[in-house]
Amino acid sequence: MKAMILNELCDVGRNKAPLTLAELPIPVPGENDVLVKVATCGVCHTELDEIEGRTPPPRFPIVLGHQVVGRVEQIGKKVNQWGIGDRVGVAWIFSACGQCKYCRTGRENLCQSFRATGRDANGGYAEYMTVRADFAYGIPDVFSDSEAAPLLCAGAVGYRSLKLSNLQDGQTLGLTGFGAAGHLVLKMAKFKYPNSQIFVFARSKVEQEFAKELGAVWAGDTEEQPPERLDSIIDTTPVWKPVVEALKNLAPGGRLVINAIRKDDLDKDYLLKMSYHTHLWEEKEIKSVANGTRADVKECLDLAAKMGIKPEIQEYSLNHANQALYELKTGKIRGAKVLIIG
Repeated sequence: MKAMILNELCDVGRNKAPLTLAELPIPVPGENDVLVKVATCGVCHTELDEIEGRTPPPRFPIVLGHQVVGRVEQIGKKVNQWGIGDRVGVAWIFSACGQCKYCRTGRENLCQSFRATGRDANGGYAEYMTVRADFAYGIPDVFSDSEAAPLLCAGAVGYRSLKLSNLQDGQTLGLTGFGAAGHLVLKMAKFKYPNSQIFVFARSKVEQEFAKELGAVWAGDTEEQPPERLDSIIDTTPVWKPVVEALKNLAPGGRLVINAIRKDDLDKDYLLKMSYHTHLWEEKEIKSVANGTRADVKECLDLAAKMGIKPEIQEYSLNHANQALYELKTGKIRGAKVLIIG
C-alpha cells in the first residue's frame, strides 16, 4: 500500500517535504481489530507538533493522521459490531487501558496508557490502517467522506471545549484562533446556543471575514478589545499571547478553555505581561482540554448530523500531504484540510 511516512523530526518551515511516499505492507488486523481501507484523512495542526517534536516523540517510521474515514475491509475473529463494507471513522484516541479510574469514569482521555492514532500507532496518511473495533465510529450518511474527516478531531475536540466552557444560552462566547476547530465550534455554538453572541479573535483579515460570514457578531485581532467582556472564551492557538489577551477580556466569573496540545515557548515572555488584577482577579477560571473521549467523538458526530453542519474543506491528494502541511504551517487556512486517499 502507499503511505506517507515520517522518518525523523524536522522543521516544516525549512523542510517543505518532511514526509516520504513509500510502499508498505498492508497491515493485518488482530482478533479485536478491523482493517480500514482509507478514503480520506484530515490534516491537523497536531501533525505539525508531531513532526517538529513538540509532542511525546512518535516511533519511527510512523504514518501520521488521526481524522480517518474509510470502509471496513477485514475484521478480526472476535469482532461482531462491524461488517465488511461498513463506513467508519478513526479519531485521535487510538486506545486506552479501560481499567484505570479515568477510563472507569468516562475520562479515558486522561488514561496514562492513552495511545494516539498517527503517533503511537500508524494512522491515516495511507491506503490502509488497523484499529481496535471499539475505537472506530459509525459515520452518519449525511456526510461525505471529506466532510466527516474534520469532525473526528477538530470537531470532536472543539465539541469538548464547548462542553467545558459551561456556556449557557444567551451568554457571550469568544473564540481566539480560527482554524479547523474554531470554525466548527462557531457553527456548533450557534446551533446549541441560538441567543448567544460570538466574538472571534483571529490573526488575519481573511480569517476575521470568514468568521463574520459564519455568523460572528464581531471579529478582530488578538490584541483588539471586543465591545464587551465575555462569559467564556475558547483558545485554539499554539502560542501564549492569545491566552493572556483572552484573560483580560473575560467577564467576572468567566472561564477560559485552552484547547491546545502544547504552547510554543518562543513567546513565553508574553506571560510576564500578566497582572493579577487585570487578568486573574474576579474569580476567572482556566480549564485545559486533553484530547477527547470516545463519547465526545460520538456526540459530536450525532450533533453535526442533527444540525446539518458542513465543515469548510480544502482537498489534497495523498502525495500532496507535504503541501497541505506547509500551508498549515504558514497560515494558509480556511476551514480544514483533507487528504483524498481512496
